[in-house]
Amino acid sequence: MLAWNVLTTWWIWNASAPGAVGAFLANSLLMCFPWVLFRITKKKLGKPIGYTSLIAFWLCFEYIHLHDWGLSWPWLTLGNVFATHPSWIQWYEYTGTSGGSLWIMIVNIFLFLHVRRNFISGGTRSYKNLVIAFILLILPIGLSSITAVHKTTIVPQHNIVIVQPNIDPYEKIAEGTFDAQLKKIIMTSESAIDENTALVVWPETALYTASGIEENKMKENPQLKSLWDFLGRHPGISLFTGVESFRSFASATKYSQNYNGQFYEAYNGSVLLDSSGPLNYYHKSMLVPGVETLPWFLKFIDKWFEKFGGTTAGYAKQDKRIPLTDAKHGYAIAPAICYESIYGEFMSKYIRNGANIICIVTNDGWWGNTPGYKQHMNYARLRAIETRKWIVRSANTGISCFIDPYGNAFDSQPWDKASAIKLNVPTNDQITFFVKHGDILSKIFSVISILLLLLNIGYWIKKKF
Repeated sequence: MLAWNVLTTWWIWNASAPGAVGAFLANSLLMCFPWVLFRITKKKLGKPIGYTSLIAFWLCFEYIHLHDWGLSWPWLTLGNVFATHPSWIQWYEYTGTSGGSLWIMIVNIFLFLHVRRNFISGGTRSYKNLVIAFILLILPIGLSSITAVHKTTIVPQHNIVIVQPNIDPYEKIAEGTFDAQLKKIIMTSESAIDENTALVVWPETALYTASGIEENKMKENPQLKSLWDFLGRHPGISLFTGVESFRSFASATKYSQNYNGQFYEAYNGSVLLDSSGPLNYYHKSMLVPGVETLPWFLKFIDKWFEKFGGTTAGYAKQDKRIPLTDAKHGYAIAPAICYESIYGEFMSKYIRNGANIICIVTNDGWWGNTPGYKQHMNYARLRAIETRKWIVRSANTGISCFIDPYGNAFDSQPWDKASAIKLNVPTNDQITFFVKHGDILSKIFSVISILLLLLNIGYWIKKKF
């Protein structure tokens, strides 16, 4: 497990060495629990139940890891691996990534049983398990082509512009650089805007100042004059952008911090604006362990983590999945900031609440030119398949792109390039089985896991007494 974590996510080291070590060790340890429980179950209840328990315990672990429990890190969910082969997994609109995890586990168990019988145990040669594994390997790929039924959509006359400003993330948070950065991103935007542009999308923390931006006073903020001048020149467009923001409160709130007797909440947020001012806000809800939040039992190590676009003191987050509505253009945006786009069931709740397009704003520059930003972009393709919605992805240093409801990426912008791209993006009101019902597979196997644990406990009590 440690080898797997290090070899696939070593790039975290580029952002924070202590954070990387903590992530490698913690995630590897957590991944061992399903295997320990499998070993105990197989020993006590026999091989058939034992191998079933391995599948159940692993999917239960992945499901827990997909929820906000303080150390959530579902980057290595097995079903994510097919993100580069969307044509194989169009049935994710029914199962989500847990279907892919189940597929992998079952095929590998049958392959293992074949190898053990024919090459290790020395028993009579049999190819039954190999044949079963082969059928299970091929069948879902064939079903995928049947599942992907392309529905007719009306392509709108207006377009969406995605901006990739390519600003060094460490320069971004330096004092005195905001004005130049804002002018650069505006200039890049205007190189692509035309009379048919309806929506412009900027990346995570595109609006960032050392002191933060007060949400209730954005229109009066002198540092944002260039922004309002830009929107004034283009009154027909809306802008969706990331923003490092805060709000002040007269008394303490659930997530507030006390600064010199004043209560405030800090946000890694996003905002939908037009020339009239802010229309809707969203506050990032799935926070990165270590750099944006820590569970109470790990607060003693918060000084180990470097601040890269976050704060270990903890951001306030939003509890409800409310789409950001751009009424004049017909967009209902499902917002995703940073790595929120790897949470399938989380994102599906926006679609259930009326969202018709997904906008991902992120800043993957902290990791450098490593596999990390490529993995992150590809995971977005899974969300498109699960929800059958178009995805608009703006990444500060790349990869920015459009993704259709079948996981195909368009006009992907390479790493370390400033650019602006545009496309006429249609919307639809389709609600998939996964969106409507959530991650049913994981829930089923979680129940099975609980029953297996109870069986193990019952067996132990029987032997003991």
